[in-house]
Amino acid sequence: MLFLRSLLYFLGSFIALIILVTVALSLFFLPFKFRYIILSKWSMFCLWWLEYILNIKLQVIGKENIPPRPCVIVSNHQSTWETLGFQQIFPPQTWVLKKILLWIPFFGWGLMLLKPIVINRGKKLKALKTIIKQGENRLKNGIFVVIFPEGTRQPYKKLGKYQNGAIALAKKASCDIIPVYHNAGTIWPKGSFIKHAGTITVIIGKPIKIKEKSTKKLTQIIRNWTQKQSKNF
Repeated sequence: MLFLRSLLYFLGSFIALIILVTVALSLFFLPFKFRYIILSKWSMFCLWWLEYILNIKLQVIGKENIPPRPCVIVSNHQSTWETLGFQQIFPPQTWVLKKILLWIPFFGWGLMLLKPIVINRGKKLKALKTIIKQGENRLKNGIFVVIFPEGTRQPYKKLGKYQNGAIALAKKASCDIIPVYHNAGTIWPKGSFIKHAGTITVIIGKPIKIKEKSTKKLTQIIRNWTQKQSKNF
């Protein structure tokens, strides 16, 4: 039964994706904020469809901690869900992502319209320079930047090594960092087609100031905070 429900979710979300991306591509000349409004409707539909078909709900703790000024959002990475869910929690945003994602039909085409920061993780120094340069540009233009410092999705309850790119960007742009933890891996596990009923909880920490602390120290502070939240699930 879960397989059939998961299949229904996939079919519904894919049809909605085709429709919205087709509309957005025809309006590619519009400013970012208008393209974002159109394409973020897909994530809105997906969250509704997940709840309707699979009884997957969302709980957000700490939404009052989101500052009005664009900042860097640093989150653990367990699932595909967070790239959908975050669009309905945080203001207009873009993401640091691998180039290969842009090759996915419709999904990748939609991503290209949202000014992602595309990197080659195999070339770390070049990737860091890209994150800092393009990330600063996005922040100055009013776009939040989402970074998953583990680089790739991790199994539930496992936290990978945090890279320093998010902190380096925040320092360069002189903006705050918001630490985020979620448990989406319990509902939509890494690499799994099957999704399980339940509630995904997202915890948003208080903004972290980047002054007077080293990049390495700040990265460890965020990872420690994330590790602490994970013990509650």
